[in-house]
Amino acid sequence: MQIDVTQPITLQQTIELAKRNNQELQQAQLTLERNQFVLQEALTAWYPSLSTSARIDYGQGARGQISAQATRDAQGQETVPPAQRTPNPGPSGSFTATLSLNYNLYTGGQRPAQVRLAEEQLNLQQLEVERLSEEIRLQVTLAYYNLQEADARVEISQAAVTESAQILRDTELLEQAGLGTRFEVLQQQVELANDSQGLTNALSDQRIARRQLAELLNLSQSAEITAADPIEIAGSWDLSLEQSLILSYKNRSELEQQLVQRKINKEQRTIALAAVRPQLSVFGQIDLLDDLNDTLGFGDGYSVGAQFQWNFFDGGAAMARAKQEDIDVAVAESSFANQRDQIRFEIEQAYSQLNSNEESIETASFALEVAEESLRLARLRFQAGVGTQTDVINQQTALTRARINQLTAILGYNRALANLQRAVSNLPDSKVTDIP
Repeated sequence: MQIDVTQPITLQQTIELAKRNNQELQQAQLTLERNQFVLQEALTAWYPSLSTSARIDYGQGARGQISAQATRDAQGQETVPPAQRTPNPGPSGSFTATLSLNYNLYTGGQRPAQVRLAEEQLNLQQLEVERLSEEIRLQVTLAYYNLQEADARVEISQAAVTESAQILRDTELLEQAGLGTRFEVLQQQVELANDSQGLTNALSDQRIARRQLAELLNLSQSAEITAADPIEIAGSWDLSLEQSLILSYKNRSELEQQLVQRKINKEQRTIALAAVRPQLSVFGQIDLLDDLNDTLGFGDGYSVGAQFQWNFFDGGAAMARAKQEDIDVAVAESSFANQRDQIRFEIEQAYSQLNSNEESIETASFALEVAEESLRLARLRFQAGVGTQTDVINQQTALTRARINQLTAILGYNRALANLQRAVSNLPDSKVTDIP
């Protein structure tokens, strides 16, 4: 999806765009592809290796030429009788070819351990891609809610400025009619200035929120986006706290990564110990030879055999490497327990915030209705001359606060829901229900 200079965008579009443009996720996916080829390479150890070589030689040796020269004196006369001369071989050529087959029958557990290691490394990278995807979803969702809040605060501030300006006009008219005072006009001018300053701050926060979201989406500096989704409750949570905890222990890639890392360390331990275990291999070879100077055909031969090797003492190096992996296994187990405790805290915190904001939404919605009606009545009383300007100002302030409280409650609920979804991760659609 292309982003124009200014374009509204939904939350779902934002998440999809972020996953497509995020460089860290792209690198993780490339590493995943690479690990797939690493596994293919490891699997080739189960097959024998077959190689061939061929060579053609043609030439004349320097020793034969020296022997021929030694049979003549300085004047070129032959000094050795023909019967006693060593024949001078002329140029000769040969062709040789070899076909070799090698296979490791037993590697002390190294070969299967290397295959399992490659499989677990692939699994670990798949979990890393999953973790990054979930993290990007959360970051973008929270940034989108920040933008929604910034947009809403601008609207609330603009409404406050409009209301204050209207009250100021009413106050000035009452002063001109002799029913108001200069002090009331000045008081309302101060109130309008304060509301205008609040609007300026809200506009600044809105620009920052837009830029922060654009940075997460990896968009150009000229791109500017706005939130297209309305501010409403994002959905309901159908799981209890205990169910959420149990599901998170099954779903979280971070926990699975620690278990996979533990398996990787165990396989590396096996590979380290294989260095001091017996190794057995078999081989076979076929040779072809042809002397190009004769009229005979090819000569052939073969050889088969087995090789046994056992480096049963290396000064303790293999055992030292194995002990290192034992410690890494213990570290992975400790990290698993620590990560599990952190996940439990995240879920308990988000679950508590979700319930708290759900109650706050009802209270804030009721307070907003009351504040709107109170301002309407205060304005009518003031215009009728039976109310005070202070009453109108107070009710206007209360209305602005009620609007902000409702906004904070709804977005607080949505943020808690997003954090809860991330804390559990990989949820089926039935666990989070959209609220129409």
